[in-house]
Amino acid sequence: MARASKNVSQKQLYGLLTGFGLVLTIILVLATIGAWAGYTFATNQVSSQLSQEKISFPAAGSTGFDASEYPGLQQYAGQPVDNGIKAKAYADEYIWHHMMKASGGKTYAEVSSAAKADPNNTTLAGLKSTLFQGDMLRSSLLTAYAFSVFGVIAGYAVVIALLASGVVLFLTFISFVKAKRA
Repeated sequence: MARASKNVSQKQLYGLLTGFGLVLTIILVLATIGAWAGYTFATNQVSSQLSQEKISFPAAGSTGFDASEYPGLQQYAGQPVDNGIKAKAYADEYIWHHMMKASGGKTYAEVSSAAKADPNNTTLAGLKSTLFQGDMLRSSLLTAYAFSVFGVIAGYAVVIALLASGVVLFLTFISFVKAKRA
């Protein structure tokens, strides 16, 4: 039994490459649009939600905002917490510091366990409540930070997908020209 073989001409090959390139370019442009939508959603959502909370760093030189105690936060003095970076700084360097200072370095879990062991101790119960509230605020702020990081990643994806679509479109054009000449 003889095998049938068919050779693909250069013109057909370049035609196939042109078609594939156009499809890939469209897919990359759609990925760019999707990444841009993700970037703008994450960025706008984080900013609007944080702004609604009206959390601000204390003003420079304020009582309880000593530069030696909060050296990493002085750059934000008096500013609102309105983006992920500021939310993380506020959560990790301001709230956490106050929580550790109030509890003598004990976490919510440690204080909660101690309060369960001594249910009549109102001081422990109050500290447990304070640390719980601090942890909840920290969690919210750190979630905003995490979403802002997703937004940054989506922003990088926009650039990469746009560059890739440009390269593929250029190669597609070359294939088209070669198909016409073949």
